Amino acid sequence: MRTLKGLVCAAALACTSMAAGAQDGPWQVRVRAINVAPEESSTVSIGGEARVDNTVMPELDITYFWTDHFSTELILATSKHNVSAQGTALGDLSLGDVWVLPPTLTMQYHFNPGGSMRPYVGAGVNYTIFYGDEPGDVNSIKYEDGFGFALQAGADFQINDDWFFNVDAKRIWLNTDVEINGGGVTADVDLNPWVFGIGFGKRF
Repeated sequence: MRTLKGLVCAAALACTSMAAGAQDGPWQVRVRAINVAPEESSTVSIGGEARVDNTVMPELDITYFWTDHFSTELILATSKHNVSAQGTALGDLSLGDVWVLPPTLTMQYHFNPGGSMRPYVGAGVNYTIFYGDEPGDVNSIKYEDGFGFALQAGADFQINDDWFFNVDAKRIWLNTDVEINGGGVTADVDLNPWVFGIGFGKRF
């Protein structure tokens, strides 16, 4: 009887351990709503400054945990921005809209991995692709794609065994060269956006 009871207990412990392992697997997915807020500065060949508006969009990120503390996160989002040039020699110009796709890869360190509140910090790189531009007051506009650096901080708050709430902030350093009307007007633009996000996630 004792042997049978021991086998039952061992099986129960094994199942519990397997369930915990599945719950705390290496993969994690979050869905966030993000506010992309550029802090632009620029040099325009005809004077004035470039302006890029804020936008709110959805974001998906996928994280792989190498250990309890260290992980790699791939951040996927695209956003549409209205662009203008203000105070130029030709006055204020609408440069239309452009879509920005900046996939970002960060290496993260997670504090308090077993707690109900789990802060983290991260640093990494991104490659920004500009597409779908629609010129405004100009005939044509071209943005140069390029690499940038990113810093990140946030926290996960456990809601139940399956889901957690997330808050996150990122700063991305991003520069692009802009050619307007086939290079008749040029601009060197630092976008350097802040990206603030809230959302929900699950680890499996």
